[in-house]
Amino acid sequence: MFNNVIVRVPGKSLSEGISGADEGKPIYNSAIVQHEYYVNALTKTGVNITVLPPLEEFPDSCFIEDNALCTSKCTIISRPGAETRRKEVQSSDLQEALGKFYKNIEEIKEPGTIEPGDIMMVGDHYYIGLSDRTNEEGAEQMIAILEKYGLSGETVTMKEMLHLKTGVNYLEHNNLLVAGEFKDDPRFDKFNKIEIPEDEAYAANCIWINDYIIVPAGYPKVKKAIEDLGQYKVLEVDTSEFRKVDGGLSCLSLRF
Repeated sequence: MFNNVIVRVPGKSLSEGISGADEGKPIYNSAIVQHEYYVNALTKTGVNITVLPPLEEFPDSCFIEDNALCTSKCTIISRPGAETRRKEVQSSDLQEALGKFYKNIEEIKEPGTIEPGDIMMVGDHYYIGLSDRTNEEGAEQMIAILEKYGLSGETVTMKEMLHLKTGVNYLEHNNLLVAGEFKDDPRFDKFNKIEIPEDEAYAANCIWINDYIIVPAGYPKVKKAIEDLGQYKVLEVDTSEFRKVDGGLSCLSLRF
């Protein structure tokens, strides 16, 4: 169960965020509205929400998930693989917000890089994708810190996705959304896999919060597949503006 969520309001600089998509630049006013709907959906799940203000000097800062990994025992400040985001994690309001909830605060050191968009939590075990943003040194540091607190982790080799959770997301109750290269990964065979069709691949990035599943709006096949499991309340949120800068539902919050 999650009790707390931290989000950061998008800045007007969002249009300058990192993007591999070819869908144009996000419209700031639309992004703000979508973010408000996102926060409203989070509220329905029963969590307490801390809202941090925009950081205009960091266009991608609303994707706060990549700033830290929040576990049941500690929080670990990341060291993003994207150089433009390195100083973002040092923002005083983030440090202050995390300090209200955690006594144990760790951090990834150079030359390690890791972005928690590459980390999927399954109970006390963490799958860590090796991507362009997360290197082996960062993953090894993360696993060592997790083990220090009685948790565990393992690495997942990736070839196609930006982040691990671009293509695989755990919904609790042994249910796993899988897309692309993760459909045939034997390490996930023990889960009940819900395979995401290629034409709705973006919707592989859904989030579980207290038996609610938040699903990106506009992907009816994925929504129906989750509803058909009969285990969750499903909420839809439009994230189309954030998709333009490679963002999804999980990117927009720290959940713990």
